[in-house]
Amino acid sequence: MTGVSSPDHIRCVCYPIPGPVTFHQLIGRFGTATAALDALPEVARRGGRARPLTVFPTTEAEREIETVTRLGARLVARGEPDYPPALAAIEDAPPLLTMKGRVELAVRRSVAVVGARNASANGRRFAREIAARLGEAGLLVVSGLARGIDAAAHEGSLTTGTLAVLAGGIDTVYPEENRRLHEILAERGVLVAEMPVGTVPQARHFPRRNRIISGITLGVLVVEAAEHSGSLITARFALEQGREVFAVPGSPLDPRSKGTNRLIRDGATLVEEADDILRELHPQLGTPLAEHKRAAFAAAPTAEIDGKELAEAREIVLALLSPSPLPVDELLRQCQMSPAVVLMIVLELELAGRVARQPGNALTLL
Repeated sequence: MTGVSSPDHIRCVCYPIPGPVTFHQLIGRFGTATAALDALPEVARRGGRARPLTVFPTTEAEREIETVTRLGARLVARGEPDYPPALAAIEDAPPLLTMKGRVELAVRRSVAVVGARNASANGRRFAREIAARLGEAGLLVVSGLARGIDAAAHEGSLTTGTLAVLAGGIDTVYPEENRRLHEILAERGVLVAEMPVGTVPQARHFPRRNRIISGITLGVLVVEAAEHSGSLITARFALEQGREVFAVPGSPLDPRSKGTNRLIRDGATLVEEADDILRELHPQLGTPLAEHKRAAFAAAPTAEIDGKELAEAREIVLALLSPSPLPVDELLRQCQMSPAVVLMIVLELELAGRVARQPGNALTLL
């Protein structure tokens, strides 16, 4: 792994930053974690931060590593061999994951099976059976360890390999009714968490969890989903990440089928059996994953940007931003300035707490 010497260094860089995209841009801008840490206070000051930026102490990071080890888990950084190769390719890949169980499973090709928490009996049976069939075909089955379809998918693939992405810390069981399944997966499958140990899941954590579920996989199967289900968020992330989207049709009289039927209407592959998925994925299953060859944290520091140029550009960027989300690509187009200059200003404003990054790599002015 280039530029990052240890998981505690990654945690130190991650702590004061709004998200993974900013982390990767810092590494790309400064080349190494050490250089990024040294630059953080000045970058935040230039962005207008009123109070000095405090970097997460190394001692706290070391304490977290000790806690993770005591739990029988381990930290895996992007760029290390056990980091899921497909996940490493997405723009907002977590710099650091906590993993527990059969960590070696995480590098296998996989398919996500997700759906309604209040799933029907038929829906759970279908999820269990298709997960078993996908596992027999050599695929790792990924889900979110929620009640309903998620739990059924994990149960169906226990013997062949299953991975659960948690919304909270690796030690937090949610929902409580899945405690036994959580314990089984920690031994026979693999648990993955982006959030630090001890984090209790909150509403804002689930979309972040969902983008990891889709990012790890070749495609996402939605078994049952209401119109505003979180599973549809996972499907949307899959499309944005270039993954396949599959959906199981259902009765138009069942609210749990409205989301899946809409996905099919919008172009998702209709699935009645595992072969429908395997047929679509066949071209990808025959060749190695290209993402596995990507080099993480290999960027060299870019040239210094003139302070006067930054000051002038900062005013232009601030004038273009507003409380309404503006995609970074659109900001770059409207600024008509060097991307290095614009992205540097965005880094400054984020670290100063003046700008927030939204899903889809959009920015809002706070």
